[in-house]
Amino acid sequence: MASRLIAGLGNPGKKYDGTRHNIGFDVLDRFAEKCGVSISGKKFSSLCEIFEYGGDKIILLKPQTFMNLSGQAVASARGFYKIDISDCVIIADDMALDPGRIRLRPSGSAGGHNGLKDIIAKLGSQDFPRLRVGIGKSPLPETTGYVLGRPSPEQKQELQLGIGRAVECIETLIKNGLEKAMTEYNSKN
Repeated sequence: MASRLIAGLGNPGKKYDGTRHNIGFDVLDRFAEKCGVSISGKKFSSLCEIFEYGGDKIILLKPQTFMNLSGQAVASARGFYKIDISDCVIIADDMALDPGRIRLRPSGSAGGHNGLKDIIAKLGSQDFPRLRVGIGKSPLPETTGYVLGRPSPEQKQELQLGIGRAVECIETLIKNGLEKAMTEYNSKN
């Protein structure tokens, strides 16, 4: 049985690979690669992988529903493995943070993120940790094209730094707990 769930948010399909909105998938893939695992199993309308890390059994989850419907996959996996809500970490993009910056919080609102909004609705609570990875503000009032767009080469470099920080933050969270990870990584930005 898994004792911790880490879900990265994104949209399925090649069309969305490399877009700003898929940074949750990118972080999870990089973390899996660093751990020597591949997220290739299929369960809960998701790509998933269960493995042992630091004495914990962890399930990595990439919902294959579209971003705005991520909640059912997260709720199903959490319910099946009976994972405490405080051990469900959600990784999502955030336009309020500059590219490359990350922010880990123990709970909170959706902050306008429809994927988080659906997860909150399906879990019936907003009391789960979320790791937000900055993608920067849209230059236009309409944000859909921006989040579903691909970054410039310069911004891509910044996003890659953020992905690396997010992976390190997840490792710290698993090994040393949420408070230590927040102290270390929220202040590094």
